Amino acid sequence: MSLDELITAATKLNETELDEFVQQIVALRPQRKANVLPSVEAQLLDQINQNVLIDLQAQYDLLRAKREAETLAEEEHEQLIELSKRIEQFGADRLEASIKLALLLQISLKKQQANSQSQALDEMVTETEALGLYEP
Repeated sequence: MSLDELITAATKLNETELDEFVQQIVALRPQRKANVLPSVEAQLLDQINQNVLIDLQAQYDLLRAKREAETLAEEEHEQLIELSKRIEQFGADRLEASIKLALLLQISLKKQQANSQSQALDEMVTETEALGLYEP
């Protein structure tokens, strides 16, 4: 199948299917690199390139939308805080793996973050700040 055919097929997926597809594609890269990278580097890349589970992210997004619509119940607020903590820890673990890989490869963390899509980490920090769980 050609790249154009893959892209065309991807445009027909619903949002959830597209997210799953993207996660699987992203997971292919470290697997292929693992064949040529030392084991430690491959493990760190796997951790850096992991995404938050789709179900966890969907629940988080739903509760965030309720919070913004001011329809969030107290129990849901507690769930949102717990999910935020889990997602924040996930981001912190990815950041720690980025630092380890940068030290291992002797490259700057800024360059490593640019290569490992640090935008997702920035979004998690912003959301955590909005919930009042993190103050810079």
